[in-house]
Amino acid sequence: MVDRSRSVGGDTRREVMTQLLGRGPVSASELGEVLGLSAAGVRRHLDALVEEGLAQTCEPNAVAGAEVGRGRPAKHYRLTQLGRSHFGNSYDVLALDALDALEQLGGEEAVRAFAKRRAEAILGGVDANGDVEDVVDQVVEAFEAHGYAATATRAAGGVQICQHHCPVQSVAAAHPELCEAEHEAISELVGSHVQPLALIADGNGLCTTNIPLTTGNYHTNNES
Repeated sequence: MVDRSRSVGGDTRREVMTQLLGRGPVSASELGEVLGLSAAGVRRHLDALVEEGLAQTCEPNAVAGAEVGRGRPAKHYRLTQLGRSHFGNSYDVLALDALDALEQLGGEEAVRAFAKRRAEAILGGVDANGDVEDVVDQVVEAFEAHGYAATATRAAGGVQICQHHCPVQSVAAAHPELCEAEHEAISELVGSHVQPLALIADGNGLCTTNIPLTTGNYHTNNES
């Protein structure tokens, strides 16, 4: 298989794109710290990626409860859909055709059943018996293992799961049942309602799911 990201500037450029995939939105200085490069050096790569349509400037990812600092925020970057395509979505058309056919044969219920089964396959190894934040960490690891570039962030009154890449984003845009099934599965695992705040399938830079930490679910899912 040809590594298409090699065509945009060699090893450093490819690593910048990889970091944008897993960390975006991110500033040039933050990328420089991770890569061991100067912010100016990273910015040259970012400017080239923006010019080629592989990256774009954007607002920093807002975390619920985070304080806003004074002054103009640093410019942040994320991959565009074209940039994300360099990490492989070659089976999107096939998967979309298959789900379209399934819907024609069995209706929306058949698609929902498939989506539920898929979510269970991704998250089936998560142990729901324990602290909610530990469960969230397991959920993030499960998503990571399936190509979602997921992270967890503690926010005021809750935890947010961010998916910086969706390997089925084109299919999910046409069949939102896939996203709905994931949220339902997460809700069952943490024992509380979850709040989808953003979806890559809707054109956002990342998927964000907020999980409120209430007195009913903070310590353990087994407590009454």
